Amino acid sequence: MFFTLFLLTKTGLAMYNNKQIWSVSYPIFLSLLAQNVINVTDTAFLGRVGEVELGAAAMGSLFYICIFTIAFGFSTGSQIIMARRNGEQRFRDVGPVMVQGSFFLLGMALFLFCMSRLLAPGIMRFLVSSDKIFNATMIFLNWRIYGFFFAFVNVMFRALYIGITRTKVLTVNAAVMALVNVILAYALIFGHFGFPRMGIKGAAIASVIAEASSVLFFIIYTYLTVDFRKYGLTQFRSFDVHLLIRVLSISSFTMMQYFLSMATWFVFFVAVERLGQRQLAVANVVRSIYVVMLIPVNALSTTTNTLVSNAIGAGGVNQVMHIMKRIARLSFLIVFSMVALVAVFPENVLSVYTNEAALIRESVPSIYVISIAMLVASVSNVYFNGISGTGNTRSALMLEVITLFFYTGYIFLVGVYFKAPVAICFFIEVLYYSLLLIGSFIYLKKANWQSKKL
Repeated sequence: MFFTLFLLTKTGLAMYNNKQIWSVSYPIFLSLLAQNVINVTDTAFLGRVGEVELGAAAMGSLFYICIFTIAFGFSTGSQIIMARRNGEQRFRDVGPVMVQGSFFLLGMALFLFCMSRLLAPGIMRFLVSSDKIFNATMIFLNWRIYGFFFAFVNVMFRALYIGITRTKVLTVNAAVMALVNVILAYALIFGHFGFPRMGIKGAAIASVIAEASSVLFFIIYTYLTVDFRKYGLTQFRSFDVHLLIRVLSISSFTMMQYFLSMATWFVFFVAVERLGQRQLAVANVVRSIYVVMLIPVNALSTTTNTLVSNAIGAGGVNQVMHIMKRIARLSFLIVFSMVALVAVFPENVLSVYTNEAALIRESVPSIYVISIAMLVASVSNVYFNGISGTGNTRSALMLEVITLFFYTGYIFLVGVYFKAPVAICFFIEVLYYSLLLIGSFIYLKKANWQSKKL
């Protein structure tokens, strides 16, 4: 069957080839591409409103994503378990993880929404030195955090479909979300189609409504196309504490891992904000390009995660390293072609986000730095996500913590103490992915990860 990682042959178990790996990856790639239209749209539109709005959207979005990564980490752990059950052909055990996880994340969304309303002003006031950027950031956040209720459910649907390798739906869902966001952002930010001109508040509202449309699409699609009995989605039983504990035994480490990773990224922007309004604008534009370039890497890394888990569930532990090597090679080739294009035409790429010549000129050095980082990331992310795919999320967390220790030290030394230019600050991405790659190789070669039970 399609979603198992191996084909039965006379000689035993055979790996999927590049075409088959890509058949799982490309819907994830397209879904991430469409989802990042929200990021690109907000940056491109607000880049034409003003530098304050551009910088404030960066700070507000990073705060939102820091919280969101907690839910995403939980869904990733859930995805690993659902993929393992799928590989074991224990299909009825997939649904309860999805259902219980969705209710758990809804409760978490309510809690984090209330905490954000209470604590966000004090946190942002402490971190942001500019009054103008602080005020604009709070306008953005006061509306953006309503997205928790939709985004937290959204990631569980995403985990379900990746876990059972029905990834094509992710493309359609993300396209719906992107289309809604582009239309509403254009209307609300600039005041078109009879709407008032809302600026940065309009960007936040458009993003929330886009996330709501995504959840609505998932609910309708799942109801119409998924066999509820096969996957145990009819089991709306009372809250199962034991199942939640089992999921959290995997997810708690991915939750912490993603949160710490994004929190240090937030620290990066706090350091850059102190360099000045222009430097923050440069960092936000470059970050948006960086995130888009990471899309194929993240798609193939997610594929690695779920295919490794499916493979182990199907009894193919001895093929795991070969799978990661094949995916890493494919990832590098794709990223190399992207990097070559961006490095040759940096001004053309930057002009998508801003029409200010000085801002484009000052952003070019950072583009070259992140291009180097991308080449390393194309390989390191695949092997690192392979560790999580084996179920050893505790080890992945420890590796992330060690790497982020150096990341944070670099930012404080180079960005805060020496106040180096943005391009020098961005060089930490090269060091980060290099350390992650070295650590992942050492773990996969030396550690006993093959016997992990879920």
